Amino acid sequence: MKKKFKRQEYARYKKLGIKWRRPRGKTSKMRRYEAGKPAMPAIGYGSPKSERGLHPSGFKDILVRNMSELENLNPDTEAGRISATIGKKKKEMMLTKASELGIKILNK
Repeated sequence: MKKKFKRQEYARYKKLGIKWRRPRGKTSKMRRYEAGKPAMPAIGYGSPKSERGLHPSGFKDILVRNMSELENLNPDTEAGRISATIGKKKKEMMLTKASELGIKILNK
């Protein structure tokens, strides 16, 4: 689970939104890590370097625009995502080729 860090006083003013901004006030309770205040991002919340940037399935997400790019994928570590610019006929051809090669496609 990735923690959602909330901006200081996000619930008080709608215009602030939930996007993260670091509290910089001189007397800010959140900046001073006082109990009962929302957590701030810290290095300990990071994911392991080996897992960073991977698809939840554990594969590296590669955008595929044509057949040759599909054939160059490593089925053990990489999964393909067929580009939105590919038509229905070509996409069906690519899906059959991927199943022959044992390549996982993320957007079937």
